[in-house]
Amino acid sequence: MKVNLAYGQGHLTIELPDKQTTVISPAHTPGLPDERGALIAALERPISSPPLRNLVKATDRVVIGFTDITRATPNERIIPWLLEHLNHVPRENITLLNSLGTHRPNTREELEKLLTPAVVRDYRVLNHEPENPAELVAFGTTRDGTPALINRHVAQADVRIITGFIEPHFFAGFSGGPKGIMPGLAGLETVMSNHGEKNIGNPKATFGITEGNPIWEEMRDIALRVGPSFLLNVTLNEERQITGVFAGDLIAAHKAGYEFVRRAAMQRVKSPFEIVVTTNSGYPLDQNLYQGVKGMSAGARIIQEGGTLILACECREGVPAQSPMDKLLRSAGSPEEILALLATPGFLRPEQWQAQIQALIQRKAEVLVYSSLPEDIIRAAHLTPCRDIAAAVKERLKKLGPEARVAVLPQGPLTIPYLA
Repeated sequence: MKVNLAYGQGHLTIELPDKQTTVISPAHTPGLPDERGALIAALERPISSPPLRNLVKATDRVVIGFTDITRATPNERIIPWLLEHLNHVPRENITLLNSLGTHRPNTREELEKLLTPAVVRDYRVLNHEPENPAELVAFGTTRDGTPALINRHVAQADVRIITGFIEPHFFAGFSGGPKGIMPGLAGLETVMSNHGEKNIGNPKATFGITEGNPIWEEMRDIALRVGPSFLLNVTLNEERQITGVFAGDLIAAHKAGYEFVRRAAMQRVKSPFEIVVTTNSGYPLDQNLYQGVKGMSAGARIIQEGGTLILACECREGVPAQSPMDKLLRSAGSPEEILALLATPGFLRPEQWQAQIQALIQRKAEVLVYSSLPEDIIRAAHLTPCRDIAAAVKERLKKLGPEARVAVLPQGPLTIPYLA
């Protein structure tokens, strides 16, 4: 059979044996026939909240958080519609704040692509600065005593509007909701505490779990300390069409949204597979290997111990090179050495959570990567380069025999398989 894998801004077509291959995709949800109309209706009839226009006075300082270039949120649609809905507020009273967490700041060109040139021209648009103490305000501490630092603009706003989209998340349960504030607008040390080795290693820190997940619960608690926030989250299908709009109370609206996502994304399988082929759901999530760990995590949920996991992830931005994750991976001789370093008391590195999850997956399976990266870069990350996915699968099936099975996740972490 031919399977189209989400890859970069297009697809990678591979051919796999019909009888041994199972394709696992999210249940298709059609796009809304009137996206703008649905969004405005959600703002006028929000979940557990008064209508947005009733909450915002013309004199209020309004901060709108939006997701960065690594996320598929259709900012270029929802932000202009939201601003039009708030046309009673003077433009100088509105700040658009890029909730980039610990990611790199986005350039003006990228911001224009995200928000439209008109929005960037007419409104104040800022990148969050997670390492600038002057831009952060403390709201108590995390569970381990680290200051819980949040961007001062969102902290001091009269009205906070947090936008984004909801999808399964590999250690926070689901994206969206309080993640737009914590870690989206949090200080680096706060994020590192929340994403620490102990929390990442907790079995409940995984796809689809919020309550009981120490990472998500702390994100929620810190976000609520900042004060009331109005949520505007959307859900998307594989064509980036809006399938649902969830607006209102930060927690209640998010819960309604992630339960909607759960029904489409969570796919049950009977038993593990010897080989799993996965993706990072294409651009923009597959821009680098750092994000690629999400696709690995989705596939690892159904891989047999000692199996082979193959990730198709374009990585047009590299690991990125010289990023904290790149440096951490290169500093160790093996995945086991990385895990030993992270378990050392006092050892902390930015982006260590991705390296930790990758290493834990590699305890369970061989991991191959098909990408635009040079082979030496992939090997330096302790991964095996793959030049031809179909050939790699064929070679392993030949050794395993006719009873071996292959699973394919064409949309990567947009599908969350789980074992019965």
